[in-house]
Amino acid sequence: MLLGRSFEDMCAQMYYRGKMFGFVHLYNGQEAVSTGFIRLLTDRDTVVSTYRDHVHALSKGVPARAVMAELFGKTTGCCRGQGGSMHMFSREHNLIGGFAFIGEGIPVATGAAFSSKYRREVLKESCDDVTVAFFGDGTCNNGQFFECLNMAALWKLPIVFVVENNLWAIGMSHFRATSDPEIWKKGPPFGIPGVHVDGMDVLKVREVAKEAIARARRGDGPTLVECDTYRFRGHSLADPDELRNPDEKAHYSSRDPIAALKNYILEHSLVPESKLKAIEKNIEELVEEAVEFADSSPAPPRSQLLENVFADPKGFGIGSDGKYRCEDPGFTQGTAQV
Repeated sequence: MLLGRSFEDMCAQMYYRGKMFGFVHLYNGQEAVSTGFIRLLTDRDTVVSTYRDHVHALSKGVPARAVMAELFGKTTGCCRGQGGSMHMFSREHNLIGGFAFIGEGIPVATGAAFSSKYRREVLKESCDDVTVAFFGDGTCNNGQFFECLNMAALWKLPIVFVVENNLWAIGMSHFRATSDPEIWKKGPPFGIPGVHVDGMDVLKVREVAKEAIARARRGDGPTLVECDTYRFRGHSLADPDELRNPDEKAHYSSRDPIAALKNYILEHSLVPESKLKAIEKNIEELVEEAVEFADSSPAPPRSQLLENVFADPKGFGIGSDGKYRCEDPGFTQGTAQV
């Protein structure tokens, strides 16, 4: 959780210094959800995220330097600088994204869960992999959400649907946008257990996550988990955050999941405070090193522009001579007629 918080705070600094471009959505305040679920997963399990995906990537094991370099648009990033803030991806860590449009990742996560079931039941492989799909409260009014709940229940797919309910869909209050604000209740009509948990308490999230993940791994099907949480910053770094009530923000700030866990650790004498300070120092150094690595890394070459756009790049971007056709001055001739 501390790595996620420190990383996002550094992202804000780098964004305002002009090191990052486009929209950058930070995860401050929601760390208990990512940590509570993802740290229980195996390397083979799959995570699907949203545009607020940096910390999900870090939790899944993607190195901080690779995530930071991706935010800087450098070739050393986890997507070679072509994904950016909203499209984190790592095949090695089974992080499938990073999806900019709300609801877009849910069908992909459902497909990933289906592939696990198919490998086990049809191909007879030893496979008990689980998929965890993260999305926000605003997504739960989209048709894709309900369609995938139905499919996951029908086929008893090994997936956990995790709603990070931070109460706001950009500037739209959750309570103004849905007929029933209790999202967890949307699971039972499909035969899916619905669970509600305090998303500001990592220990409570972890307990719920244990059962939901174990249920999926046993082959008992999906679970819908609603985590009540809160983002401490605006929707994105371009958002002045003037719509939310200051009292509401102050209330949730007082329930900071990192501060709460620290207090719990010290109150129960689980580790000495010196150990926590050492962790904080190590995290600070790790994040600073990630920035240095990203800043010194090379930018993508122009030749990379058309890579990973088509399944067969020679059908469009690369000519029969192996050269990039975009380098040909006459490349775009005749396209108006086409």
